Amino acid sequence: MAMTAPSDKPRITRGDNTVADWPLKFVRHNFGAYCYDTIGCKVLYAGFPHGVDNEDEISPPASSFGPDYQENWNAGHLALPNFPPPAIVTWRSKDGEQHHAEVDIGEIFKDRLIRHDVPREDIAEGVSISNPGILIEVNDRTINVYMKTYIPTKELQIPGNQYSGHRYEPVLVWSRTY
Repeated sequence: MAMTAPSDKPRITRGDNTVADWPLKFVRHNFGAYCYDTIGCKVLYAGFPHGVDNEDEISPPASSFGPDYQENWNAGHLALPNFPPPAIVTWRSKDGEQHHAEVDIGEIFKDRLIRHDVPREDIAEGVSISNPGILIEVNDRTINVYMKTYIPTKELQIPGNQYSGHRYEPVLVWSRTY
């Protein structure tokens, strides 16, 4: 029986999630939630609570974090399989009115496409794209859902900065005002 040597060239499959696997899709995701200009804001997703412990706690306005307040967002609840039941969001808007919403992440992302603003030709080849972050922002009466994914790029995003070979920015996917 003849044996063959393993190939030096890695085999690329849909599961690798590289630029060769266009369009980029995800089978797991990370999750995070942020509240601004709310009272007692809570988000329950995949059995994990996000938000405040005290129903009278007031969340600061987004403006207190500067114009790029979303830049430091991270999705710390990691590697969730697609898709748990809808996120349950309860809060009071800054005028004191009580709100309750169910945000169906599975419905919003039913196509499992990774949302990003990087052209295919700018994405580094042969580098796997990690699980995207799905982020809920509750801001007074509005709930926004974003996706934030680390996308390696061929070129530095800040010339001369060796640590800028990627894009990692939130992309608004869904919004509703209550």
